[in-house]
Parts: sequence; C-alpha cells; structure tokens
Amino acid sequence: MFDEIEFEKIKRLPKYVFAAVNELKTAQRHAGEDVIDFSMGNPDGPTPQHIIDKLVESVRKPKTHGYSVSKGIYKLRLAICRWYREKYGVMLDPDTEVVASMGSKEGYVNLVQAITNPGDVAMVPDPCYPIHSQAFILAGGNVHRFRLEMTEDYRLDEEAFFRNIETAMRESSPKPKYLVVNFPNNPTTATVEESFYEKLVDIARRERFYVISDIAYAEITFDGYRTPSILQAPGAKDVAIESYTLSKTYNMAGWRVGFLVGNPRLVGALTKIKSWLDYGMFTPIQVASTIALNEDQACVEEIRETYRRRRDVTLQSFANAGWHIPQPRASMFVWARIPEPLREGGSLEFSKKLLVEANVAVSPGIGFGPYGDEYIRIALIENEERIRQAARNIKRFLKAHGCD
Repeated sequence: MFDEIEFEKIKRLPKYVFAAVNELKTAQRHAGEDVIDFSMGNPDGPTPQHIIDKLVESVRKPKTHGYSVSKGIYKLRLAICRWYREKYGVMLDPDTEVVASMGSKEGYVNLVQAITNPGDVAMVPDPCYPIHSQAFILAGGNVHRFRLEMTEDYRLDEEAFFRNIETAMRESSPKPKYLVVNFPNNPTTATVEESFYEKLVDIARRERFYVISDIAYAEITFDGYRTPSILQAPGAKDVAIESYTLSKTYNMAGWRVGFLVGNPRLVGALTKIKSWLDYGMFTPIQVASTIALNEDQACVEEIRETYRRRRDVTLQSFANAGWHIPQPRASMFVWARIPEPLREGGSLEFSKKLLVEANVAVSPGIGFGPYGDEYIRIALIENEERIRQAARNIKRFLKAHGCD
C-alpha cells in the first residue's frame, strides 16, 4: 500500500470556516429558498462604461495579445504614481517603487512568499482578512496575533494597538520582522487617522520591522472621512509597502487588478518573484486600468454613494428589527455584534441559524480570527429593497429567539 506523502504547509492551514455557510447557502437555494446573501464582499455593480470601452478598444489591437510585462506596463505604473501624487501628495518612482499585480491578494501572497524565511514572525491584528495571517503560514513563517481593539464607533484604539506591538516585540522569539495593517479594516471597518501612521512608522524604524499596509477599501468612505496612506508619514518608505486594488473602487473585482508601492527593497522582492511566476495581466486590462486611474473619478463617487445608502438602510432597517448596530464610516461592510441571547453558541452557529431560519447569509466572525467570534460581517452587496426584506426576516427570527 502506498504510504501517503504529507503536505506540511497545507496541514498548517485551518479549516475554511466560510465553507460551512457556503454549503448551507447552496443547499437552501437548491431547495427553492430565496436567500438574501450578505456573505461575500463581491461588488454587484457594473464596471464604469468608459473603462469597458477602453478594454474593448485595446482588445481589438492584435499587438496587445502577446505576453505582457510582469511588473505592469509602464503607462499603468505612471498612472499609479499620478494617483498617489494627487490623492496623498506622495511621490513614487515608477521603476523601483511600484509593481502591478493580479489583484492585491495575489500581490500580497507573492510578497510574503518572497520575503519570509522559515520561522519568521509576523504581527497580525485579529480579526483580520484571513490571507493576511495565512500567507505567512503558507510561507513557513509564524504569526503573532493580537486583538484589534476599537471604540464603539469603529475607530482604532491606538493606545491598545501600540501596547500590543510593544508586547510582541518584547515576548516573541524570534523578534517579529513584519506587521500587517489594514485600514479601513476588513472585517471590522476600523479606521485610523494620518497621525497613527506617523507613530507607527517611528516605531517600525526604531524596532526594525517592516509594515505591510492594505488599503483595499480606501475610497469607500462616508461622512467626511478620508482614508490616509502610510506613505504620507515621514520616513515611511524606509519601512513600509502598501497594497491597493481596483476591485472595489471601480467595480472591477473579476478583472484582478492591484498594485503594491513603497519601500524599494520590498517592491524589488515582489518584482523579482513575479518575474519567475507570471507574465503579467492581459495588456488590455492594464490599459483599461490606466484609464480608470487617470480619468474622471465621478464614477467612484457614484459607487461610494451606493454603499453609503446601503449602509444607512441596513442600520435603520435592522434597528427597526431590534438589532442595533453602530455606524461605520468606511468600507463596504457592517461589523455587527450578535444579539446577546444568541451570542453563546458562537458566530458560526448563529450564521447557520440565520441562514436556515431567516434565509439571510452572513459571514461568521470566527472566520476572521478567534477575537471575531461574537460578531458577524454583513457585506453591502444587496440592493436596498433586498436589505429591507432581510430586516423583515431577521425581525421574525429575533422575536422567535426572545431578542425583541
């Protein structure tokens, strides 16, 4: 009998919690149930027409159908530099401080693969987007998790955050080499101000660790809030790299376009490993992405306004149903604490009950880490009428469980 070979990296990965909800959701639909799905952050709106038009124009040119450039065509890298200059006042070198990627997730994972030695330690706040921690596990590293603490209105508790970093630097062996930050945060929607990054960069330079900043939801902000970039902080390029994606800002999730910018050494590591792994995105997609970044940004405001309306309808209609949730000021999510009578069983059990009894699918907080287990994440991907219908279903559900 063949003695099976062990796959040690795969064994280190935890069970995919969201699979249980996805399987149950599929079963509900196969049974003819009308499931209102808030479980995945998958934009439901169309890509703006002028971006599509540029893609079609470029596709019709035979010369665009060959292999592309792994680090991104030069015009796209120039557009990325322009975007950072106009939005944040940050100057970037398109040759040494910018690399395009097939979505920010692919770029992040390849970066971690390139820079992680066996046993290296990365500090990752919890809850977090799962790949932020698991990429280091796949690369043979280790993760020091610490609780992401926030105020009631989802602003980061900076004092607790920096205290946790100090603890990690003092107690972890070996000393951490990396810190992952993601603001606006997925899943919690937590936000920060520019001064946070100034303090963080100072600490990173003093303690000698790199910061990987993910600002995937930078443009989805409300109520006058604007997302800062870590690269605005003095000295940031010494220690920081930042990732961004066009997925949410321009409804281009399936296009798989992202980029990483900042520290030349980190950008260079990603550029080098990508040169071995891929030939870059399809050139017409890169050309269209250049148009997305360079041309009129009115479409971004329209997309932002759609999410704002959905956020407001969600909070109001859920409150009418008996579920009161604080108001986030960024991202396409709502991070909601489970009503107290249903909290004891944990977020996965609650999510299953909500799906079976109310036909509403959400993401259980435990899927984002142990500290998320009293919460669920609601993605604002259903229209306003569907949100109101979900609230009506939830009202009956909560009443049936003594939560009214």
